[in-house]
Amino acid sequence: MKAVRYHSYGGSDVLVSEEVDRPAAGAGQVVLRVAGTSFNMLDVAIRAGILRQTLSLTFPHIPNCDVAGVVTEVGDGPIGWAVGDAVVGFLPAAADGAAAEYVAAPADVLAVAPRTVGLADAAALPLVGLTAWQALFEHADLKSGQRILINGAGGGVGGYATQLAKRAGADVTATVSPRSRDRVRFRGADRIVDYTSTPLPEALAGQRFDVVLHLVRDSPEQAARLVDLVADGGVLVSTTTPGPDDAGRGVRTRHVLVRNDAAQLAELVARVDAGDLTIDVAERRPLADLAAVHDRAVAGELPGKTILFP
Repeated sequence: MKAVRYHSYGGSDVLVSEEVDRPAAGAGQVVLRVAGTSFNMLDVAIRAGILRQTLSLTFPHIPNCDVAGVVTEVGDGPIGWAVGDAVVGFLPAAADGAAAEYVAAPADVLAVAPRTVGLADAAALPLVGLTAWQALFEHADLKSGQRILINGAGGGVGGYATQLAKRAGADVTATVSPRSRDRVRFRGADRIVDYTSTPLPEALAGQRFDVVLHLVRDSPEQAARLVDLVADGGVLVSTTTPGPDDAGRGVRTRHVLVRNDAAQLAELVARVDAGDLTIDVAERRPLADLAAVHDRAVAGELPGKTILFP
């Protein structure tokens, strides 16, 4: 089969398209024919070796954690899936991923794919959808009637967080760039702040929020300044740069490290099929373009969530 993989850490040039052996299903696994995978900045961090102290790879490595596909083979053990099932999942980051025609996946990380979107597009849901869910409802414990600031709402996590927060009954203020303004407003944000025109602390001077969800990678000093926007007893949740340990005023700080959770993913899928959650895909590209997608992401040029297909 064709796969994109790399034999060492490095720049995007280490990503090469190669002919490799098709995987077989081990115990507790299924093999999926990949319909689509999606790009995440996590893929860049892993490929560049930034996470090598906490995430050990075996080379050569096939990247991409998000997958949508069809079961073609079932391994031994209590699997719960049958050949022909359409599924989505967030694959273990250290294992071979979905940048290939086929991938072996643990059966227990998968959920039934949404029926209301194309199967390849469903790959835009798992990692960022789970990150948004866990940030809002596990780390922030978001409740109806609370005020939330989503800093970086134009990205993949931010888009889902905006929708989920509104459905939970929260009042949502979202920071975006001009190119994301209309999309984020359509997804339910009550107020939009253009962070490119006015620094955030100035644009929101005098305002405080029960929850601040920080999705922008910046310096520890910049992240610490967001504490001033959190109400007494509120929470600053970050998926990127952590907030300070001792924020004062009873403010809690939480750092999100997303994990696989098939039950939560199934809930997200149910919301998609019910029309309560929209999957946004900005572009669809062949898997052979993966290195170019990495370069565009690092340069800040991706228009939004990118799906790649074998």
